[in-house]
Amino acid sequence: MSYHYDPELALDELREENLLPNPVFVRDMIFRAQLPPEKAREVDLVFEPYLAVFGEAQKAAQSALESLLAAIKK
Repeated sequence: MSYHYDPELALDELREENLLPNPVFVRDMIFRAQLPPEKAREVDLVFEPYLAVFGEAQKAAQSALESLLAAIKK
């Protein structure tokens, strides 16, 4: 996770390796950008659905991995 606070690097990793940045890091990037209020609101409106979908993807991945692990251990 070398993208921790670098949006450009995070975007490169997403394009090249399909790695989704952790929403906590994305939120930090938004704060660190020190955007004008109207632009910050715009970015936040795009971010909120990402946050929700990321959480759902984590749940789905956890469920799939737990099922796989249980099947392997039998």
